[in-house]
Amino acid sequence: MSQAPAAPAVTEAAGVQVVRLNGNIGAEIRGVDLRRPLSDEQFAAIHDAFVRHEVIVMRNQDITLEQQMAFGARFGELSVHPFSPNLDDKREVIVLDYSADNPPALTDQWHSDETFRLAPPMATILRAKIVPAYGGDTLFSSMNAAYTGLSERLKQYIHGMVARHDFKTFRPLFTTSDEHQAKLRDIEKRFPNPWHPVVRVHPVSGRRSIFVNAQFTVAIRDLPEAESQGLLNYLYARATVPEYQLRVKWEPDMVVMWDNRSVQHYAAHDYYPQRRKMERITVAGDEVRGVVGPYEPEAIRLPDGHDVRPARQGARPVREFERA
Repeated sequence: MSQAPAAPAVTEAAGVQVVRLNGNIGAEIRGVDLRRPLSDEQFAAIHDAFVRHEVIVMRNQDITLEQQMAFGARFGELSVHPFSPNLDDKREVIVLDYSADNPPALTDQWHSDETFRLAPPMATILRAKIVPAYGGDTLFSSMNAAYTGLSERLKQYIHGMVARHDFKTFRPLFTTSDEHQAKLRDIEKRFPNPWHPVVRVHPVSGRRSIFVNAQFTVAIRDLPEAESQGLLNYLYARATVPEYQLRVKWEPDMVVMWDNRSVQHYAAHDYYPQRRKMERITVAGDEVRGVVGPYEPEAIRLPDGHDVRPARQGARPVREFERA
């Protein structure tokens, strides 16, 4: 069988260069200055790269918070996190400022942001203000590629499954005081545990992804606890496959945006006790949708634009990187 030609590593449209970083995830955007309004053509090129590559990196963006928020607002309404320390005058902004006096917490686990919501954020945009001399990288993993890498038997098994999500990571923030317990009960009313499909369909690309994460997923419906946890643990571990990952080494004024609908991330704590300061906004998303109807193999469109089909049953075992 003839092999399709490789896609170019660099593409350009409307003066926006898109430089592919890895085989399954990630691209660097060049030729863009976020201090200036984007033309519709520039935004379309960035949006296309974002959907296609799932994580986009933009260097040397010495912008204000207002300019960061304006960029995010081109993608949709900005959302407010219900637990994290938002800025008083800009509730959409979270400042992640960690140092010896405020050790990093909660981010050193693979997760998608806020899946305890019925409609989790569609994207997160993070800008580096202060970076440590070493350490503090953020790792990203494509759950599109992770789904593609599953065997057909396992894809059939998890087809149609739903899993319960909970803000369990944040529950320790509420002590046993009456005031905190009352606040906890109010938050539980605002965020009742949603049941999300284990396999999510991306609303733009149509690609399927694994949509469970160790930080917020609790259990799979209709499975005994041991079976549910065993399957979840296996699916969680798919994020750790190196071929599905992008590792970002931060620089001052670097902006990174990732697709929360199909990407998990992990912020390493190996910079402590150095200081690391980031400013974060999120773009509101839609309710999670799964595959409709009986199982059929996915027609896979890879980041390079090629379409491939799953391996035939009975063929030789396909390696992880070949599936993705």
